[in-house]
Amino acid sequence: MIRRARADREPLSRERVIAAATALADEKGEAGVTMRAVAAVLGVEAMSLYNHVGGRDDILDGMIDLVFAEIDLPGQDADWRRAMRDRARSARAALLRHPWAVGLMDSRKSPGPATLRHHDAVLGSLRAGGFSVAGAARAFLVIDSYLYGFVLQELTMPVGEAEEAAGELPLGDHPHLAETFAQMGAGYDPGAEFEPCLDLILGALRPDSF
Repeated sequence: MIRRARADREPLSRERVIAAATALADEKGEAGVTMRAVAAVLGVEAMSLYNHVGGRDDILDGMIDLVFAEIDLPGQDADWRRAMRDRARSARAALLRHPWAVGLMDSRKSPGPATLRHHDAVLGSLRAGGFSVAGAARAFLVIDSYLYGFVLQELTMPVGEAEEAAGELPLGDHPHLAETFAQMGAGYDPGAEFEPCLDLILGALRPDSF
């Protein structure tokens, strides 16, 4: 539970506002981030926030930039597949820490410095691996489409409930579903599929793919 902070602990700053809003979103989701709610966490009046941020959209920009800052940047001298694999693992971990962020990662119109640094490093790693400018952009899109889609499914898939519901489904009429549930249903961990599927994608990508 987020506790109301004493206003006299340290001066209010943009960094404190963004950190408080991020913690609030981690607890209540993006919809719970309002100027009034963030101010309450910080122990100040809502109007005082405008001395440090331009409004809710500016706060959301800062929150997404904070999430991108948590993602390990790919090295420019590493094998590009290893670099992309490590970066995707780090990104998934960051998104699982901040589940509200997955639908917002590339939606902000005013990306911050950490976001720009991250994107530049990913493209640079792919370019160093031999991809053309267009090829690097497309490979980046393919990898992150998988990454964001996987995390979104991982966060929303009711695994335990699905196992219970499987016993009530008319699987006799659907043999392929039946064999899939029989082999993978009990104790199935969707998260364990992230790296095998990622390796499948990275194995198919080549600098001359596009």
